[in-house]
Amino acid sequence: MTGNCDNKCEKDQRMNNFEYYNPTRIVFGAGMIAELGRLVPDDAKVLLTYGGGSIKRNGVYAQCMEALKMVEVLEFGGIPPNPTYEVCMRAVDLCRREGITFCLAVGGGSVLDGTKFIAAAVPFEGDPWLFLEKRGEVVPKDALPIGCVLTLPATGSEMNPFAVISKEATREKRAFDSELIQPRFSILDPKTTMSLPRKQVRNGIVDAFVHVCEQYITYPVNTPLQDRQAQAVLKVLIEEGPKTLTDPFDYDARANVMWAATSALNRHLQVGVVQDWSTHMIGHELTAFYGIAHAESLAIVLPVRWRLDKKRKGRKLSQYAREVWGVEPTKKDEEAADEAIDKTVTFFNSLGMPTRLADYGIDARECAQKVRARFNERGSAFGEHGDIDGNRAAEILLQC
Repeated sequence: MTGNCDNKCEKDQRMNNFEYYNPTRIVFGAGMIAELGRLVPDDAKVLLTYGGGSIKRNGVYAQCMEALKMVEVLEFGGIPPNPTYEVCMRAVDLCRREGITFCLAVGGGSVLDGTKFIAAAVPFEGDPWLFLEKRGEVVPKDALPIGCVLTLPATGSEMNPFAVISKEATREKRAFDSELIQPRFSILDPKTTMSLPRKQVRNGIVDAFVHVCEQYITYPVNTPLQDRQAQAVLKVLIEEGPKTLTDPFDYDARANVMWAATSALNRHLQVGVVQDWSTHMIGHELTAFYGIAHAESLAIVLPVRWRLDKKRKGRKLSQYAREVWGVEPTKKDEEAADEAIDKTVTFFNSLGMPTRLADYGIDARECAQKVRARFNERGSAFGEHGDIDGNRAAEILLQC
């Protein structure tokens, strides 16, 4: 620290104050779905939520029902990828009508996010979309307890208090958070992931990877432990992720990717650090307007976001280059940053993940105009410096 640094500069170089609490019980490993009977309250009336029905084909549903045979269970299926307000509200009506007391999400992050919204909406007297539209101003006061059987490692929703919901009527995708929607427990059995389609596995790896980057690639605030934890998660995804695509039945690779994806967004990496999240916010609009998967949107936006802010992110990008990708320490920081960005794109492509808007037939100019208008209308500004507004977002998208 130089002697002429002002107070703001001095503060910016220190680990931020933080409070960390994570009450989710993780039950990890093969055969652990049988533990549901112990984890769900004996007097619960359970709503079991799921997506398109793959859990009934791969045996997960049967395992759950066997473990829950001592409690009353109702089902609600059909929660879509990017869970929608409209579908979730049908489940809310069911819960209210039937007196549901416990929600069990069986599936991936979309099912769990939808279930979190349902759990918070059931006791709420107003329109629960306000949780998202007026995030932080209108908050849940109560929620049904939630448990999870995870079948798709990607979002980290199984161990955090966040949820993202889309609204078909307005083509919006927004997030909310509350400690009340943190799962009481999550069962992670790597074997449940072995029948996943290749595309979902790929998306999960990229989703988790970008989660880490949004918390790590900003600017230094003297957090060597958090930096090395982030680097460890990224390296595991790079080393183990491709193995799950090469051999879907590699239990060890599945287990490592599953735990890495959970660790990527259980809030442990973000304590004390500066965070970005602008790639996610721009990506949400790509999903809302064009329907591409969440991870697909992130793979498009992240490399350009980095390239356009390479100077201010330079120290973290060069650290990432050397510690994660093994770029030679003799290279200048700018050269190392460029190489790291290129290696990231190559990694995404190696998983079969496109990284350009044109790959999805999306016109960059039209896309930029839509996102600029929406961000400016809302007064949105994101990023570690709070300056990724509508105009900056448009600039990024024009180069995607």
